[in-house]
Amino acid sequence: MKRNIDDFNCEKELTLSIIGGKWKMIIIWYLGKEGTKRFSELKALLPNITPKMMTNQLRELEADQIVHREVYAVVPPKVEYSLTENGVTLMPILESMYSWGKNYMDTVVDEEEII
Repeated sequence: MKRNIDDFNCEKELTLSIIGGKWKMIIIWYLGKEGTKRFSELKALLPNITPKMMTNQLRELEADQIVHREVYAVVPPKVEYSLTENGVTLMPILESMYSWGKNYMDTVVDEEEII
């Protein structure tokens, strides 16, 4: 997807437009941590996502050159998803977000439950 740089006030907005939303970061996380997956394998990892939503999220990530979609000429059709080089560069960001969220959950959320 060709993005117009004038649509964003800063690089952070651009980044969030690419990885933002409920499912994109999780899809990127699983492809980065577990490697190439078929649609059904990703769906099993995300049981609450609808097939239509997952298709939309994967298409957007593919258009943004974060996810690569490989179609094999076999019957029945076989399609696999993996991270592109651009997608792999997001993993340190997601790992930092994971660490921050885990720390927040362990310190702030657990403390709130005690009160």
